[in-house]
Amino acid sequence: MIPSVLPTYNRAPLSFVKGEGSWMIEADGRRFLDLGAGIAVNVLGHANPVLVNALTEQANAIWHVSNLYEIPQQQALADKLVAESFADTVFFTNSGTEACELAVKMARKYWYEKGQPEKVEIIAFDGSFHGRSSAGIAAAGSEKMTKGFGPLLPGFKQLTWGDVAAVNDAIDDKTAAIIVEPVQGEGGIRPMADEDLQELAHICKENDVLLILDEVQCGVGRTGKLFAHEWAGISPDIMMVAKGIGGGFPLGAVLASEEAASGMTAGTHGSTYGGNPLACAVGNAVMDVVAAPEFLADVNRKSGLLRQKLEGLVASYPDLFEEVRGSGLMMGLKCYAPNMDVVNAGYDNEVVTVPAADNVVRLLPPLNISEDEIAEAVVRLEKAAAQVAAKKD
Repeated sequence: MIPSVLPTYNRAPLSFVKGEGSWMIEADGRRFLDLGAGIAVNVLGHANPVLVNALTEQANAIWHVSNLYEIPQQQALADKLVAESFADTVFFTNSGTEACELAVKMARKYWYEKGQPEKVEIIAFDGSFHGRSSAGIAAAGSEKMTKGFGPLLPGFKQLTWGDVAAVNDAIDDKTAAIIVEPVQGEGGIRPMADEDLQELAHICKENDVLLILDEVQCGVGRTGKLFAHEWAGISPDIMMVAKGIGGGFPLGAVLASEEAASGMTAGTHGSTYGGNPLACAVGNAVMDVVAAPEFLADVNRKSGLLRQKLEGLVASYPDLFEEVRGSGLMMGLKCYAPNMDVVNAGYDNEVVTVPAADNVVRLLPPLNISEDEIAEAVVRLEKAAAQVAAKKD
């Protein structure tokens, strides 16, 4: 008999009932160090008082009005995002998947309004993850994402990750945009080199093609810059964000230049819940903390500490781990042993990590994790590694 919750998840046998900063408390009382942060969502940890206060204050005022009316909290958050980024305008969604849908629509509508309706194709890369909507899975193109869900939305082609030289050959008269994650998350914590991102931006400019960046997982301070592409010194035309922007409350957004968004006029897109007062109240509080230069500097300092300790772990267990990869507090342990063995051993030792493709274990802690918590997390990871090694022997 099918369970009442559709069985599309392979859930760990854990029930967390409370969160405190970088910690989650299981129903039986065990305290787990959280290096997953709800898959890069809880950027300020669990039950952060700044976010709790923002949400509570807004909840006591007004919850939902729809986008038929002005929403002051939405306007304030849009203004902050525009001030802190390349963008001139923002559309708010509830998730990264919804942000992907709009990014695709925006790119195609742009060329339609320019009198070039044939420009509908979008170039993506293997190993990518752009959500689970029809557009998202078609962009990713992998069998895992698309099998059984045909016919797929047309207009996407996939290139090999890192093969920027192939992009020029792939562009033709139908190419509308290139979509890329500066750091692939689900794909195995694979950062695109700064020079490759710079070359992609150059190719787009030279060929009159829009550049869409998917920063749903790597954005909002995760890499030590507010947005990951800033390390390469480039600017996209369109960018998707979500996850961390809501600090645990469902919120996403599409940021765009005035030119790229020029086709999106009244009635061309909408959302009932997108940019609601509750979500935007929390989003404003997140931005007030995470966009501060001193906060981002602290992320970089702590990421250096975590990487150093993880490199030591890899050196101690060369038969289990191949390398540490990633940027900022978005790190991955590339494994020789099955990555789920490491994740499950972590659960046994009360530390939470997240599996990814390419046999990688993701480490995505809250950005305000303390140095002592980083040290304790690596102690627990080392115990997990010892457990996997003992079983392997």
